[in-house]
Amino acid sequence: MQADQSQLQTSEPIRLDVRTASLADVKAALRAGLRDLGKRPALSIFFGLIYALFGATLILGLANFEQIWILVSVAVGFPLVAPFLAAGLYEMSRRHSRNEPYTASDIFLVIFNQQRRQFGWMSFLVLFIFWIWAYQVRLVLALTLHYSSFRSIDHFFDSLFTTGEGATFLLLGSLVGAVLATILFTLTVIAMPLLLDKNVDVVTAMITSVKTVLQSPMVMLGWGAAIGALTLLAIAPLFLGVIILFPILGHTSWHLYARLISEEQ
Repeated sequence: MQADQSQLQTSEPIRLDVRTASLADVKAALRAGLRDLGKRPALSIFFGLIYALFGATLILGLANFEQIWILVSVAVGFPLVAPFLAAGLYEMSRRHSRNEPYTASDIFLVIFNQQRRQFGWMSFLVLFIFWIWAYQVRLVLALTLHYSSFRSIDHFFDSLFTTGEGATFLLLGSLVGAVLATILFTLTVIAMPLLLDKNVDVVTAMITSVKTVLQSPMVMLGWGAAIGALTLLAIAPLFLGVIILFPILGHTSWHLYARLISEEQ
């Protein structure tokens, strides 16, 4: 035990090199992500199915309890939790890139073991920002629609799209949501796969992620906007599109991380 503690004290921290991202990097990562999907499609799509079922069940449950105001925040903010749920996809891509064989149980074991590492703290951050997003929707709703009584979902959406108050709600909610999504994306886009791949602490992972975005803001924020837009489109048809899109984005995110981050020699 003492030997282990001594090794931890004398080991030097990992030094990471951050490359400048280009559109070519995103395209190459996307191609690699599609290849990974083709190598183990059943397991990849399984993660997409879990993500879709979780989202659909959550929204249907809220609708059943007539929590209509929460539906908007959940439907729009739900993609924020995707990086946490993509851990299995990151691990699959990591093993593909190293030509390491694996079974489904190997991947699930890696996911389970993340609770003992720094990944759990990052997951807490993701869920915390999701919680802030949900309650800011409630605040904006109170300020614009004054907690109007909605008889049904149809009535709610009719108020959103046919009244001036509804337009104000959509505008303010979109602006606040965009700010929160940008903050979360900046903190996690590199941090999530980095925590899975390297033995670093959560603060180092977040700083590295922020550095990557600041070094290539147009490319990285453009990629984040594309993820958000594609996910919202995939959610629209009863979450069916998410089943395929989620694993593609998960695998692609890993390869983008791998192209941009390396250990200094």
